[in-house]
Amino acid sequence: MKNYITHDEWCIVENGFHPEFNEITESLMSLGNGRMGGRGNFEEKFSGKTLQGNYVAGVWFPDKTRVGWWKNGYPNYFAKVINACNWTGIDIEIDGEVVDLNTSKVLDFTRTLNMKTGVLERICTIELTGGKTLKIHSQRFLSLVDDESGVIKYSITPVNFYATAKITISLDGDVSNKDSNHGEKFWNEIAKETAHGEAFLTLETKKSAWDTVPTFQVCTGMTFEVFKGLEKVDFATFPIKSEKYVANEFKINLEENQTYTIVKYAVNLSSENHTIEDLTEDTKSYIAKISQKGFEQMLAEQTAAWAKKWEGNDIQIEGDVAAQQAIRFNIFHLQQTYTGEDARLNIGPKGFTGEKYGGVTYWDTEAYCLPFYLSTSEQKVARNLLVYRHNHLQKAIENAEKLGFSDGAALYPMVTMNGEECHNEWEITFEEIHRNGAIAYAIYDYIRYTGDSKYLEEYGLEVLTGISRFWAQRVNWSSDKNKYVMLGVTGPNEYENNVNNNWYTNYLAVWCLKYTLEGFKTLKNQNLEKFNEIIEKTKLNFDTEASKWQHIIDNMYFPYDENRQVFLQQDGFLDKELLTVEAITKHRPINQKWSWDRILRSCFIKQADVLQGMFFFEEDFSIDDLRRNFDFYEPMTVHESSLSPCVHVILAAKLGRKDKAYEMYVRTARLDIDDYNNDTEDGLHITSMAGTWMSVVKGFGGLRVKNDKLSFEPFLPEQWEGFSFRVGFRGNALNIVIKGNNIKIENITGDKIKVLIYGKEIEVGSKSSASVEY
Repeated sequence: MKNYITHDEWCIVENGFHPEFNEITESLMSLGNGRMGGRGNFEEKFSGKTLQGNYVAGVWFPDKTRVGWWKNGYPNYFAKVINACNWTGIDIEIDGEVVDLNTSKVLDFTRTLNMKTGVLERICTIELTGGKTLKIHSQRFLSLVDDESGVIKYSITPVNFYATAKITISLDGDVSNKDSNHGEKFWNEIAKETAHGEAFLTLETKKSAWDTVPTFQVCTGMTFEVFKGLEKVDFATFPIKSEKYVANEFKINLEENQTYTIVKYAVNLSSENHTIEDLTEDTKSYIAKISQKGFEQMLAEQTAAWAKKWEGNDIQIEGDVAAQQAIRFNIFHLQQTYTGEDARLNIGPKGFTGEKYGGVTYWDTEAYCLPFYLSTSEQKVARNLLVYRHNHLQKAIENAEKLGFSDGAALYPMVTMNGEECHNEWEITFEEIHRNGAIAYAIYDYIRYTGDSKYLEEYGLEVLTGISRFWAQRVNWSSDKNKYVMLGVTGPNEYENNVNNNWYTNYLAVWCLKYTLEGFKTLKNQNLEKFNEIIEKTKLNFDTEASKWQHIIDNMYFPYDENRQVFLQQDGFLDKELLTVEAITKHRPINQKWSWDRILRSCFIKQADVLQGMFFFEEDFSIDDLRRNFDFYEPMTVHESSLSPCVHVILAAKLGRKDKAYEMYVRTARLDIDDYNNDTEDGLHITSMAGTWMSVVKGFGGLRVKNDKLSFEPFLPEQWEGFSFRVGFRGNALNIVIKGNNIKIENITGDKIKVLIYGKEIEVGSKSSASVEY
């Protein structure tokens, strides 16, 4: 656990340079705007520890899977969002000496990510050879308004010397991915050009071996201006071209204590959004548009755009700066990763902050991210996340066919870019089939929250039919148990592989079958024509298949310990030596200190499994059921998945375990800032950040939807003086303020609304408020 980031309500601040943690800081200070993003790298050359990374949404490559063996159905490739052209380069040489913070003496240093405006700023002073002191001040942001662009304002001031500076402003496409399976680079050069004060570089992803994977072109363009003080100056440039690289080089005679500023504008346009024929011209037009605006106008627009976002999703915490910083950090990165404007895009577990997990789509989106966007964004944003999966239904059917399933059974991929499974770990690719259930649950969650029941007949039932057909074929009848069983699976707890009758997976399967049947029966009563249309489209033999589904519902086996009265994670779990995490304090994290064999034989849990199911379906269980299972499993949970602590916050809050809820909140909220799991350098845990939001809103705020109404059962952590959050619900924008034993509901926009406070119904008028003691 690290503790070098200064606590601040609105900023992530590194005071003093910590080169040993530089890759961590680069992750923390990553920028994005939904369309492009990149890590918080320095603009000038840096020879120290760094992971250079820039990424363009929707642009990816099928890196060849590297295994020493092959099995039928195994994915051919691992899809990944690839490192794209580095547009940020501004290299400085002073009298022949390269400015490099790794080799220069750093006299003072502050790096700040302002989450209120989305601006990354660095102010530092370094000492060069001969005692020359140079001050550097840079500001950078990716525009939310012009979302294919970024801009840098970079200033240098020679504090105590005169010298000649050679400055190189570049676009560098000769980049690679740190996690490339074969060490290959993924880009070919298509075109390049450079002129006075500008340059353009077009790259294309290499042709892959798979016809299902397209190639992408990205044109990166730049232009820049130079100022001496406030005065714009002309300069002679020397164009530089090499393989996948273009630059402008020029020299300036530096005067002591005079500031020189470069404003660099850059854009990334991809063939996903522009025709290849128009790509270069569109890039030039885009560059002209943003450079004509200028840095100050772009900054003003950026500030206004972020202010609008914060107006709808801010969480305010009184009396705990560390907690306040953490929740805003999580919200900030969620909002700059996914905007919901493009239904072709989804949310990668690392977003634009690193390469681990390939930037592809996991079940995290449906299980964790959807509630955040339901409450904080327009309804279309959450709907687009569901439509994304509907668009991939045929691919999900093909994925299932590769594994031997038939007749329209659909297995959604564990990892994907285009709907095709591309994960390269056996026990996850074939066995972590609970992702199907998360996608079905997301449909239910969306409709319950929004009231958009039409979604079920427009898209949802087709997806649910494919998923239900999969479950019906995946189970088998056990003559020994006289029940249906499900063999050879891996649940959310990946520290158990290839187990039989994982309780969570079995429960999800039965719930999916129930929900699908209920959906069809309701539709048949309300809209027989649409019912028949879906039956025809899916070729569903309703009576026969529904009968089979109902038989599974009525006869599924669930492991249970009568003595402890807890649901067992899977068959044989009680054969393990049941220890608590206190017994292995010096061994954590076990995924970095133990062999995989030892982990699999232990009782220790990577993330909530049984408790994940009780979180999803809490209305199915009594508070005593929850208490017994929580008390049994939580002491064995090491939380080495970023998705684990938030679930425990919500359940602990429901149980009234205030200390445990707060402990888990700190862990999930500051997971990346304090580097709890020693992996922040690989990138941030974007999808678990939505779980952090749920920790506050569903945990401490106690928000649920009950009988088509918002329900709140809040409590105030002892460490906080109060907190507030905003949610949107069916046309109403509400601000919820919790202080002491009082909850205040402010109806900011929308008609009057009825809400539940600890089960008591109250009405809040339009543009009015109501307070309740609890």
